[in-house]
Amino acid sequence: MAADHAKRLQALGPALLTVHHIGSTAVPNLIAKPIIDLMPLVASLADLDHQRRSVEALGYDWHGEYGIAGRRYCALNDATGRRMVQLHFFAADSRHATRHLAFRDYLRVHPDVANAYAAEKRRARDLWPHDSYAYTDEKAAWIQQVEGAALLWFGASIGQKSG
Repeated sequence: MAADHAKRLQALGPALLTVHHIGSTAVPNLIAKPIIDLMPLVASLADLDHQRRSVEALGYDWHGEYGIAGRRYCALNDATGRRMVQLHFFAADSRHATRHLAFRDYLRVHPDVANAYAAEKRRARDLWPHDSYAYTDEKAAWIQQVEGAALLWFGASIGQKSG
């Protein structure tokens, strides 16, 4: 499903550099809500902003930065209003793009950490079953700690590939 949605984004033309599948659905065997998170990377957010109508023509609601500077957040809902896809557009050189990729790849390579994340997600869900914002805030400290380790690992693995 992620690949199909990513392919639809090719309609944005050369402004779109690549699309990464991120979030829990991008990590094999990790519990996840049935929402696909994609991270399209663009050369320029200003150029993307000029293509807002093209994104909306694909069925996405445009929400702007939506709490993260340097992001353009868009969401696709089904006919019943259920969220299906979330787009997190960033410029290709964004530190946010790097941290998302590092976290995803770290969980993919470290199943013990992915299992710990699943436990953290369940804990947060049990505390805040009807408040998605509180749920997100509840697991934020855990994510931030692991993200630090993931960024160190990611930087070392990039260095090994180029060295």
